[in-house]
Amino acid sequence: MTNDSDIIRRSRERPAAFAELYDKYARMIYRYAFRRAGESAAEDVMAGTFLAAFEGRDSFDHAWDDARPWLFGIATNLLRRHHRTEAKILKIIAKSSGRDAYTDSTEQIAEQLDAIATTSALALALCKLSPVDRECILLYAWADLTYEGIAQATNVPVGTVRSRMNRARRKLKDAAAALRNNTEEADHGRTQVTA
Repeated sequence: MTNDSDIIRRSRERPAAFAELYDKYARMIYRYAFRRAGESAAEDVMAGTFLAAFEGRDSFDHAWDDARPWLFGIATNLLRRHHRTEAKILKIIAKSSGRDAYTDSTEQIAEQLDAIATTSALALALCKLSPVDRECILLYAWADLTYEGIAQATNVPVGTVRSRMNRARRKLKDAAAALRNNTEEADHGRTQVTA
């Protein structure tokens, strides 16, 4: 079976062979960019990633069989330019009121409002992470990279990735705990009002 390293080697002699990498990973890069920067930037980031990868294919480290960390590293560098847009999107989600059309069911309305509050709180918690911590957790969660893959993608040691992941998880866990406490207090208040 041909691995990514072999495809890149072949593309030196036959540039069209590089299209195999595109076919294999373009949708994955697009989804990651879409989640990080929105639809308007996703196509540009995906195209830019493969253009930069093709032009820089001689710099690929053939010790790796998998090109995903390399490609996600390129995409991450391109997404850094879109960081301000990402922060704005997360702030909008955090502030969204969620005034969608609701059914008459009180329980269903409560569930929808709880879901909106949870999404809002997590988006706000993500927004409050440092850019490098947010990048790390999103490469792990959305790009499905291992710690080693994240280290390769971000060009930092694996220990740094572990540290960033630990810090990001702790902050997100604290935000989730605060949300749970607020929800429990609100539920307790509702119970007393109806009693």
